Amino acid sequence: MGAANTQAAVEVTKNIAKELGIRELKIAGVLGDDIYNKIDSYKDKEILELGYKLKDLEGEILSANVYLGTEGIVEALENGADIIITGRVADPSLFLAPMIYEFKWTIKDKYQMGQGVLAGHLLECAGQVTGGYFADPGYKDVENLHLLGFPIVEIDESGDFIVTKVKGSGGKVSSATCKEQMLYEIHDPSAYFTPDIVADFSKVTFEDIEDDVVKVTGASSKHQPETLKVSIGYKDCFIGEGEISYGGTNAINRAKLAADIVEKRLKLIGANIEEYRVDFIGYNSLYKDKISSQMKPNQFSEIRLRISGRTKERKDAVLIGNEVEALYTNGPAGGGGASKKVSEIISICSIFIPRDDIEVRVIYEEV
Repeated sequence: MGAANTQAAVEVTKNIAKELGIRELKIAGVLGDDIYNKIDSYKDKEILELGYKLKDLEGEILSANVYLGTEGIVEALENGADIIITGRVADPSLFLAPMIYEFKWTIKDKYQMGQGVLAGHLLECAGQVTGGYFADPGYKDVENLHLLGFPIVEIDESGDFIVTKVKGSGGKVSSATCKEQMLYEIHDPSAYFTPDIVADFSKVTFEDIEDDVVKVTGASSKHQPETLKVSIGYKDCFIGEGEISYGGTNAINRAKLAADIVEKRLKLIGANIEEYRVDFIGYNSLYKDKISSQMKPNQFSEIRLRISGRTKERKDAVLIGNEVEALYTNGPAGGGGASKKVSEIISICSIFIPRDDIEVRVIYEEV
């Protein structure tokens, strides 16, 4: 909640409490993730996704937020906070912090800390582990997704825990749903980096002990990482888009002709486009041609043509949608449902900085 401005979020929460007549409430704000004012100190750091240094990044930097761990949340709990609002915090840390507070775990408790991170990782996407993202009709059937129940973890001081959900709610909790969620966003199951510890999920076991109840054991943890990840937001580009539909006999060939017309028109009028993409939605927009050509049917009842381009200037992005819209009368027969838009893109990239550079501070307000 407080990622953009934690201190302001604390004040808003305090005012809401006053308006509702709530008293004896202690609100904490965990600060320290925002290093925007210090970002020039890290211009020589390499950007994870791009392979060059931050000083070579094109585009104005708008934000810089470190992924914090449990430290500030635990401190707030120890000081009796009823509501805790944080800036950027790693997802598992939101769940691990109350476990550390309640069970007095430390980094020396390798099994318990690993299990705590795993519990947080299973919970962090809510209905994803209770069958939402798992569902695939006829292959992995899940009942009553319109009544999807969110996950519950019951954990004790040993670190062993179960994953379940409210009885009678939709969805499902099974070893299969848990396995899928565990592997989500994990680059290396034996070394999953979080701000608190490096977790080891390589020996985890899931046991279905009854319907919608799964016992989880086997996680562990290693050392605390020496660096923390920073997400940097920056002004990147504009994306211009245009879409139009073709239906009936020969739809795919009319859409291809339309795409050819637009590409030649954009070159003719001198549009400055850094990256250009043509998608035939319903045919190759997800997998492009190599895979799609092996899956395609003999005929297509309808195709939606999407043409998009990445530009540095808004005026060039506008030209893309204009040319697609002109296909209504200037292009192949039967085009309809044309749309266009231009989006300014704020992109994210990452660097790593020494954890000792970060000072976590907790502020408090009382009602």
